Amino acid sequence: MVRAGVVGTHLPTSGLDIFGDLRKMNKRQLYYQVLNFAMIVSSALMIWKGLIVLTGSESPIVVVLSGSMEPAFHRGDLLFLTNFREDPIRAGEIVVFKVEGRDIPIVHRVIKVHEKDNGDIKFLTKGDNNEVDDRGLYKEGQNWLEKKDVVGRARG
Repeated sequence: MVRAGVVGTHLPTSGLDIFGDLRKMNKRQLYYQVLNFAMIVSSALMIWKGLIVLTGSESPIVVVLSGSMEPAFHRGDLLFLTNFREDPIRAGEIVVFKVEGRDIPIVHRVIKVHEKDNGDIKFLTKGDNNEVDDRGLYKEGQNWLEKKDVVGRARG
């Protein structure tokens, strides 16, 4: 809506004149605002790092990016992960893993587990909504995942 104004009056061009508001603050108010913002950012980082330590996972919260796990998980769902090394991986568990050469972790279900006498575990995954297992997603020549590939296991 455009209003006619008196010559010499200032009509704001937008409702959010952030820099104008900053110029109107005295130095103490500006420092207070900057300090408040820094406290919020540092608190968020401390909470994130605390979750990493408590869960043992490099990424304790992830977002499902595809429909490969429907109907269990839909695109956009948030998953809370843990990754305690002493817990064995079992068939039926939902794991989040990274494959060499891919930046984005994958959320799929473990369908087969091979455990050797020395304790080494290798496993195969598959999306619930996929027709075939994930061997096509793994790096070339890799047929099984190992514990080192796991980012975490879905807990909630």
